[in-house]
Amino acid sequence: MNSARINVGSGSPLEPEIGFSRAVRKGAHVAVAGTAPIADGGGTAGVGDVYAQTVRCLDIAEAALAEAGASLDDVVRTRVMLTDVTRWKEAARAHGERFASVRPVTTFVEVSRFIDPEWLVEIEVDAMVDAVVEP
Repeated sequence: MNSARINVGSGSPLEPEIGFSRAVRKGAHVAVAGTAPIADGGGTAGVGDVYAQTVRCLDIAEAALAEAGASLDDVVRTRVMLTDVTRWKEAARAHGERFASVRPVTTFVEVSRFIDPEWLVEIEVDAMVDAVVEP
């Protein structure tokens, strides 16, 4: 039996060009793409502030999860990518505020850069939900 697929868009004009979705749900699994700190209306939220950018990334990821029928309580894995891993505690504080009771597996890694040089962090999220969406 094939489970229904739900693609969640972000409205980015790059989605059709690149061929990606903000999140995809297939059965019980929800994957949220690398989520950057995009401000409402465009631009970068929290320029220079890892904590504020992490909060924004998590806000966007949480909204995508909800649209796919999941919540932060369903999250089983996060990946936090930073341009300066020595600032991991700033990102960890925001992550801990959202996931203190959920405690998903988490990886912090340093990357050389992101598409926008103002972005200091991106976050990927994987969730598993109890109910499976059927076609």
